[in-house]
Amino acid sequence: MLEDPDELAVLEEIQQELILQEQSVIEEYERSQQFDEECLNAMLDGLDASDKIICPACRKNNLTVRNHFVFCQCGLCIGTEGMTEEKLRSLLEQTVTEHSHRCSQSPEFTVTSGMEEEASLLMSCPACDSWMILL
Repeated sequence: MLEDPDELAVLEEIQQELILQEQSVIEEYERSQQFDEECLNAMLDGLDASDKIICPACRKNNLTVRNHFVFCQCGLCIGTEGMTEEKLRSLLEQTVTEHSHRCSQSPEFTVTSGMEEEASLLMSCPACDSWMILL
């Protein structure tokens, strides 16, 4: 047994420090767990949204295919016959992939319309001077 009050006070101080360290480690672990859970939820939300097609013109909103039209909140509205979201996604992916095999730059997408023509989606690349009408 310890009889010296100074030794007892030192041991109690060490015990308090250990308790505080343990509490700090537990709090850090709980924060880490919460962060991991938030990251997992964000990834799962991203997987749920992965079926959406980002508008290549504005790169902000999702495209919608309905009633023979492809449209976006940015104002893109192109008439299409027989287009589905799956076909559109495939067309965009294929076109961008083919371009990336020839050129290292990212293509640009714009909506064009002539005097008598309906609106079209044009993919162009100033770096390799190529262009293609997609829709």
